[in-house]
Amino acid sequence: MIGSKKYKLVFKDRIGIVFDITELMMVHKLNIISMEVEQEEGFAHISVEIEGGHPLNTEETLALFSTLPAIERQIEVKRLPQEKREKWFRTLFDGMSEGIVSVNSKGIINTANSVACRILNTPYAELVNSYVGEITPKNNLLMECMQKRIPVNRRKSAMTSTGRVDFYGSAKPIHDSQGEFVGAVLLMKDLQEVKAMVDAVMTPIDFKFDDFIGESPAIKNLITFAKRIAELDTIVSITGESGTGKELFARAIHYESRRPGPFIPINCAALPEQLIESELFGYIDGAFTGAKKKGKPGLFEAAQNGTIFLDEIGDMPPGPQAKILRVLQEGCVRRIGGVEEIPVNARVITATNKNLTDMVAGGDFREDLFYRINVLNIQIPPLRERHSDVTLMAGMFLNRFNRKLEKEEQTITATGQDKLLRYSWPGNVRELQNVIERASIISDSSEICADSIHLNAKEPSCGHQCRAIPAAAINGASLKEMVGKYEIRILLEALNSTSSIRKAAQKLGISHTALLKKIRKHQLQNESNDLPWATITHSD
Repeated sequence: MIGSKKYKLVFKDRIGIVFDITELMMVHKLNIISMEVEQEEGFAHISVEIEGGHPLNTEETLALFSTLPAIERQIEVKRLPQEKREKWFRTLFDGMSEGIVSVNSKGIINTANSVACRILNTPYAELVNSYVGEITPKNNLLMECMQKRIPVNRRKSAMTSTGRVDFYGSAKPIHDSQGEFVGAVLLMKDLQEVKAMVDAVMTPIDFKFDDFIGESPAIKNLITFAKRIAELDTIVSITGESGTGKELFARAIHYESRRPGPFIPINCAALPEQLIESELFGYIDGAFTGAKKKGKPGLFEAAQNGTIFLDEIGDMPPGPQAKILRVLQEGCVRRIGGVEEIPVNARVITATNKNLTDMVAGGDFREDLFYRINVLNIQIPPLRERHSDVTLMAGMFLNRFNRKLEKEEQTITATGQDKLLRYSWPGNVRELQNVIERASIISDSSEICADSIHLNAKEPSCGHQCRAIPAAAINGASLKEMVGKYEIRILLEALNSTSSIRKAAQKLGISHTALLKKIRKHQLQNESNDLPWATITHSD
């Protein structure tokens, strides 16, 4: 036989259709490789794959099928329905974060996804149809599960091509509808992901507007506006470059709104297109192959009476965009495979670093959804437009990393601060944090100078600031004296702009005790005696 082709035939439903097709193939010496029959509203949809002793001509074959009684139409197709289902299942299967391996009752592996292949360090072709005892002979969870016919859960480790992986394995027996044992399935979850999930669930993250570090007019005005709209139920759209803190703003709005429900973030760019709808809207039992038995609520339902944060909404495919629009307009969701309309009361906040106006003009983002979400817009300015916040944030990050690394308190020298101020920060706050962490790690000194600050992109040279300058050339002041004067200026600025030493310490990103030591070190005094730091021998 030479080659094969696939066709879909639609008949008015009647008795003997399959017999007629089979007889026609026999008469013309064509072989049926596969055939699927589906019935729908008085019609029979028959998909068939055939081959012959010579290359098949599509027009001739379609003409041949047209001679069959009661046929309505016939077309050539690329895949049979079962192949489409298998492709969908494989895409969904490989998109899961857990490694999955299943075996039949004899211990022969019949399926495995890409994560399982990586953990077991074995190609898919070698896994499938192999005896499970040959693949993982030591302390085999699946073998133990099959022998005892009970669930087996254990922490395991494996060597992969990228190194050692610690995972949590859970093997469970599988029974058919009559209760007969038919095999087992093993789920493997990377322990790093398990820990991250536990931390995310167990650690509530309440980020408030007071937690923002920034004294620039731009950021202060933005916070004032955000506080004013926080208690409204109106959709908020947050835009800004990557690393500007869009999710932190969303969390602060949620906190300020006092909504009793949870804050549910979802990164639209991180989810495979096939999983977005099931994650957002949920699904019912039997909605698709691999669906949980009792179904699963979506994230809109999980955010009931709270806030759902759709991060990177500009990367959402067109299909889910239409369903998001419907949820925003109707205030209810319909799970995949279901018909029930489930009311949801969740405040929606979106964020993107893309220009949605340009995307709408280019046909990449729905215009109606754009106008629906762009009611109240918060545009977070990039760090390069608020230089006055750079040194303030740098000091806060440095103190945080000093504590984390258990290092003595470090300060950034004048040349170091000048280098930070001359940089454009394309990665914004996230990049600044990265640079300061690196400087804290590599510097053995109590002072972070310009040479210890390694930027992530090439900027105009600051050579003359980075060279050592004779102390006598600067009005007779030594470097230490200059840094001390600069520190005094920063301390006075923080003390005079806050209502207590503790708040000044928070603003500077240092402890209350550390600030008291610095006040005593520089012998700072409040001559008017009317500010809260006038008496420095007692806690505020």
